[in-house]
Amino acid sequence: MQEVFDFLRKAGSFYLATADGEQPRVRIFSNIAEFEGRIYLQTNKTKEVSKQLNANPKVEIIAYDGETWCRITALALNDDRVEPKQHMIDENPLLKDWFQADDDKTHIVWLKDASAKFESLFGEPKTVAF
Repeated sequence: MQEVFDFLRKAGSFYLATADGEQPRVRIFSNIAEFEGRIYLQTNKTKEVSKQLNANPKVEIIAYDGETWCRITALALNDDRVEPKQHMIDENPLLKDWFQADDDKTHIVWLKDASAKFESLFGEPKTVAF
């Protein structure tokens, strides 16, 4: 899990794919945190992505660091506790202007049953489960 988290941090931003009925939806994300041995993502409960995650927690993420790309398949499960919300805000200072750990708009999910595949043009693919 740490290798995947470090890769996402290094990449700086990544793309999250969700399902909107039968239509895939992809958007860019950058806010992540490691908490209690899990990778967490954050969004706003008023956004469509939040509604899509609640309707279907199956996601894919792809990130690219300039040489290697990483595709992650996982379930994005809600965690409504204040502690991971506060940790997310502490790890991503730009969030402090818009979110509070105890507000009703912060939507936090963690990646469960995840599999990450690292690939590049020059090396052998590598798969990591976490």
